Amino acid sequence: MAAHQPAPDQPAPVSERGVIGWLRENLFSSWFNGLITLVTLYFIASLLIPLIDWALIKAVFSGEGPESCTPGGACWVFVQERLGFFIYGTYPDPLLWRPNLVFLLFAIAVVPQFLPISGGLRKWLAIYGVTLFPVAAYFLLAGGSFGLESVPTTRWGGLLLTLVLAYVGIIAALPIGVVLALGRRSEMPIIRGICVIFIEFWRAVPLITILFMASVMLPLFLPPGVTFDKLMRALVGITLFQAAYMAEVVRGGLQAIPKGQYEAAEALGLGYWRRMRLIILPQALKIVIPGIANTVISLFKDTTLVLIIGLFDLLGAVKSTLSDPAWDNVMAEGYLFVAFCFWVFCFGMSRYSHRLEKQLETGHRN
Repeated sequence: MAAHQPAPDQPAPVSERGVIGWLRENLFSSWFNGLITLVTLYFIASLLIPLIDWALIKAVFSGEGPESCTPGGACWVFVQERLGFFIYGTYPDPLLWRPNLVFLLFAIAVVPQFLPISGGLRKWLAIYGVTLFPVAAYFLLAGGSFGLESVPTTRWGGLLLTLVLAYVGIIAALPIGVVLALGRRSEMPIIRGICVIFIEFWRAVPLITILFMASVMLPLFLPPGVTFDKLMRALVGITLFQAAYMAEVVRGGLQAIPKGQYEAAEALGLGYWRRMRLIILPQALKIVIPGIANTVISLFKDTTLVLIIGLFDLLGAVKSTLSDPAWDNVMAEGYLFVAFCFWVFCFGMSRYSHRLEKQLETGHRN
């Protein structure tokens, strides 16, 4: 008697594979989920169709002056004509090659982090981004050295100022936050007390109040003739404020490390700083990558508050332009441009944090 032959493998039904299978599994797995999907699609379409019609189909993208715009569509001519002010503020036109060079150096440090290139190259570019780049950017933007004409920080504005505030705040707040987190968990009461007071003070005060105090109140307590640059005061306030939040994020990672890791490090005979640098901090920072990314994104968006102390970042530059009576009814276009710029940077930081998590295998497997 012939042996029983197994039936050949049959492909899954069309309704269970491909796009149709995905739709059935994720959007129409039951009549209730299908109903929610249809209602959601209806509301999305009712919002997107008029928006696309206004922002793209009926919009005016080129022209000269407000008279080029037509009713019923977006007037992107406004953004086109004021784009230089939105990016550079009032930075002198003949010297715009300097901020453009800074943008290029910034791209060299940041863009490769998103590309599938050698990990060693990305590492060295990241080190360059937090060491050499800030120094080069300062001398290029401020001038006054190496034969470069001096440009006061009051002339910096727009996207340029937003990136300066965010970048300096990010690379300064993280190491300060790590030190504060270690200090808060220190066994020395004085060190622990100082760190606790610092963190709780800065977390309990709104950032807008800190900026106001740094800009208006601090000069009142300085000796006659002693002044600090307004941008520098804003940078110090933003950095210390965000460092307090960063410290609590890092402290959460330190508390998540099993006690056995600390004991194993001590058993190896490592001193405190070597234990932290080689064993504890690498694990803690990997665990809290999402929290660090959230704090960084929050810092980037909080830079818009510097408008209250007279610094015109991207949002401030757009708002100041909207007061021009020559441009009526372009408020939506201006704010959409700001929203798009912030979304690009914040989404990029979010995706980078996800990629970093995957590379470092932050997740725990059973």
